[in-house]
Amino acid sequence: MIVLENVTKTYGRQIAVDNISFSVQKGKILGFLGPNGAGKSTTMKMITTYLTPSSGKITVCGLDTQTEYMQVRQKIGYLPEHNPLYLDMYVKEYLSFVAKINHIPKKQISQRIAQMIEICGLSKEQHKKIGALSKGYRQRVGLSQALIHNPDVLILDEPTTGLDPNQIVEIRNLIKEVGKEKTVIFSTHILSEVEAICDRVVIIHEGRIVANDTLTALKQNLSAQNYVELVVDAQKPIDIKDFEDLAQVSKVELVSEYVVHLFTQDHKETAKQVFERCVQKDYVVISIRQHEKSVESLFKLLTQKQSNT
Repeated sequence: MIVLENVTKTYGRQIAVDNISFSVQKGKILGFLGPNGAGKSTTMKMITTYLTPSSGKITVCGLDTQTEYMQVRQKIGYLPEHNPLYLDMYVKEYLSFVAKINHIPKKQISQRIAQMIEICGLSKEQHKKIGALSKGYRQRVGLSQALIHNPDVLILDEPTTGLDPNQIVEIRNLIKEVGKEKTVIFSTHILSEVEAICDRVVIIHEGRIVANDTLTALKQNLSAQNYVELVVDAQKPIDIKDFEDLAQVSKVELVSEYVVHLFTQDHKETAKQVFERCVQKDYVVISIRQHEKSVESLFKLLTQKQSNT
């Protein structure tokens, strides 16, 4: 439903987005991840036709964003990072205004407003002015305006920024529900958001894509980097041959004479076996610690590596 091919965006000599390519299919939620200033918002503005790529091509539902931009806009629901609401308007008044802008037939407007109020959990707040709502409910109004014309594609730029924990969970659940039938790009720099709702992850840093895979595949790759660290007393140096035959251990790495890393996907069982082997081989254990790689550690590794090259 969304395809980016070799897309670049420059501002003078500054490269905001550098030759990126990725795609998102219907019914999938893509986590578009990166630190502040990585190029996330610029990319999303190009997808939504607010910005034009300096080079490359973007298609949405088979439509070219540069030559068929009006048709593309009809296919997209967009919630920008800074939710642009008219605070003096009432919730239903605002949604009616948005419905008319999106050319929803007059006879269907009341029905669509009622559906959005129900879907986005605005029943108790529907008669209030937007300015009187909490930030969580304002985000719900923002999602309502993005969904009211029943778009095929939903673009959400940092939709949970500034919300309290309860509001974040509510917005996450709402996005997961609507994402079952639409193509969703969910931009964030909060890694727990990605793990909570996304099917696939694209990590962008300094305008370049540094990871593009399913969350499951990323976690599987990470699990190969998990290890148990053994530290023993200096009275006896470690011989790695004493631990290489342990079940579940794929690699043994000697860090120093008295520290070893045993790479494994079963931390608890390996830690137990390591302790038993230390007893058998007369090692005095100082510590046995489990080190599990997370999406956070992958993100840190990729962005630091990219910055240092």
